[in-house]
Amino acid sequence: MSIEPIPERGAPERISPAQTRARQQAGAVLIDVREAHERAAGQAEHALGVAKDALEADPQAFLPDRGAEVVLICQSGARSLRAAQALLDAGYARVASVDGGTAAWIADGLPLADLRQTEAERDFYDRYSRHLRLPEVGETGQRKLQAARVAMVGAGGLGSPAAFYLAAAGVGTLVLADDDVVDRSNLQRQILHTEQRIGTSKVESAKIALQALNPRVRVETFAERITADNVERLIGAADVVFDGADNFPVRYLLNDACVKLAKPLVYGAIHRFEGQVSLFDAGRHRGEKPCYRCLFPEPPPPEAAPNCAEAGVLGVLPGVIGLIQATEVVKLILGLGEPLAGRLLHFDALGLRFRETRLRPDPDCPVCAAGREFPGYIDYQAFCSAH
Repeated sequence: MSIEPIPERGAPERISPAQTRARQQAGAVLIDVREAHERAAGQAEHALGVAKDALEADPQAFLPDRGAEVVLICQSGARSLRAAQALLDAGYARVASVDGGTAAWIADGLPLADLRQTEAERDFYDRYSRHLRLPEVGETGQRKLQAARVAMVGAGGLGSPAAFYLAAAGVGTLVLADDDVVDRSNLQRQILHTEQRIGTSKVESAKIALQALNPRVRVETFAERITADNVERLIGAADVVFDGADNFPVRYLLNDACVKLAKPLVYGAIHRFEGQVSLFDAGRHRGEKPCYRCLFPEPPPPEAAPNCAEAGVLGVLPGVIGLIQATEVVKLILGLGEPLAGRLLHFDALGLRFRETRLRPDPDCPVCAAGREFPGYIDYQAFCSAH
C-alpha cells in the first residue's frame, strides 16, 4: 500500500485592509486573532474575535468549512501571518493575512467595532493595558486585583509608596488605618501627603491622593489607633494585610490577629539606612510557615530600636521597602512567583546590598504552633514595655 505525499502548501496571501474589506463584503470570514483585551480597544467591523492560540488549537471549532475564504487580522500583521500559515498547514485552502493589521485598518479609516460598552470598561482596558499584555496577569488576573481587598496599617513612610502602587495596579479596595495627622516632617518620605494637607488626617490625605491617581479604586479610611477591640473589624474582610506600623505593640497585635483569622501579613520595617521585608503566613500554613513571633519572640528594648523621630531615616528608604511589600501583595493576589514566606529580606541602602535570612516556624510558638488554639489577645503595650 503506497502513501500519497502531502502536497506542499504555499505561503499565505497578504492583502491590504481595503482588499480585506471588499472580500469581507463578498462573504469572506474575517477573524481578529488578537487577545480579548486588545480587541476591546476596537476591532475591524464584523470581524470574529478568536485568539491565535485558540484558533490554532482547534480551527474546525471556528471554521468548519475548510474551503471557505478566510482572512486573518492582528495588530500589525505578524501574528495573523503565522496563524494563516498554520491554517494552510491544517488543510484550509483559501487563507490570507492583512498587511499592517488593525493599525493599518485604522489608518485607512475603515470602520471599527468598539467592544467596550461602558465608560468603566473603557477605563479598565485603557488603564491596565500593560498588565493585560502580560500572559501571567491578563484580564483574569486584573479582575482578581479589581476584586481584592487590602488592609493597610500605616499611611506613612511604608504605606505611602505601597498604597500609590497598589492603587495604580488596580487593587479594588484599600482600607487605610492610621490615627495620625500630616506633619511637615513627614513630607521628606511620606509621598502621599503634601504641604497643603499639613494638619489633615493622614488617611483622608491619602484618600485624596489615591483617588486622584485612580478614581475607580475604593479607599476606606480607618482613623483609629489599632487595638485588640477593633483589629478584626479592620482586617476581617481583607485578602491581604499590609504592615506599615511604626511600633511593636501594633506589629504583635497584627501578627496575632492574622494568625487567628488566617490572613497573610506582609511585613516591612525600616531603621536609619536599612530595611527588611517578609511575609508571615502562619495562619494559613500552621507549622509550615513562621509568624512574626517566630522571628521576634520578644520585642527588643526601646534603646535597641528607636523610631524614625529619634534615630532619623533616609528619605528614599521607605520607598524601596514599601514597594517590595507592594510587590508581595500583588503576587499574593495573583498567585504568582515565590512568596517571601519563610524568608527575611534585608536591604542595606548605603552598600546597596540585599541579603536573605531563612526563617523557620517555631514549634513552640505561643500563637502559631501547629494544633495550638489561639490564646487570645493580650495587653500588647504592657507586653512590649515589660521587655
